[in-house]
Amino acid sequence: MKINISDNAQQILGKSELIIITERVDDVALLIGQMIRMGYPDILDKHIPKRGKQRDLSWGWTATVWLAYILSEGDHRKVSVAEYIAGMRNTLSGLTGQTIEVLDFDDDRLSHLLKHLSKRKIWQAIEHDLNQRSIEVYELPTDVVRCDPTTVSGNHEVTEGGLMQFGHSKDDPSLPQIKLAAASLDPLGMPLVSEVVSGETADDGLYLGLIERVDNSLGKAGLLFVGDCKMSALEGRMQIAAGGHRYLSPLPLTGNTAN
Repeated sequence: MKINISDNAQQILGKSELIIITERVDDVALLIGQMIRMGYPDILDKHIPKRGKQRDLSWGWTATVWLAYILSEGDHRKVSVAEYIAGMRNTLSGLTGQTIEVLDFDDDRLSHLLKHLSKRKIWQAIEHDLNQRSIEVYELPTDVVRCDPTTVSGNHEVTEGGLMQFGHSKDDPSLPQIKLAAASLDPLGMPLVSEVVSGETADDGLYLGLIERVDNSLGKAGLLFVGDCKMSALEGRMQIAAGGHRYLSPLPLTGNTAN
């Protein structure tokens, strides 16, 4: 919107008209500011560097803006991001100090970013650095770690080697599912590590990977790992004890322990 300004203002600003751009900010400024404090853009740029003829906006800043959009709008679809950016471009450029263009957030570029994040080596390195940065900055308590797998089912086609598979389900056994295992600080609920696997994967082995990655990430003995009865498998308890930690979980109502 263009508006005419007074003669006095013209002398100060050196122009006769002002262009006013109105954009709805909501909570995006808070979300991006918090991610900058956590070092999110720098950490992602460290592990996903720019290569070749990539657009000027780095992967770290692309992910930061996209995540702010997802959290603010509650919408994880790629197709809707470009339209949102078009209506927030000036605000986002001011918040990030970067030149934000709609083409930075088209479907192809966001899909390319997801391919980087899906690589286990990159994802685990990002998790590790975020944990180090967050816990150092906020001095979060790290005494109790809660481990828990869960499933997400949906109407998807099952393909050989794909993530969506039929498995033991508490929701709807007629639908394929994926399985998400996560370890988080208790009682804060801050995620430390996560693992997404195909739906038929057994829970028992997932605990071993979570415990090992938490151990490597925090580098601290004496943690208390809390989980359900599947975490109480002998191999898992041996791994926890070998790391100098403790565990709290119910014994399974099977075999000799059921008597």
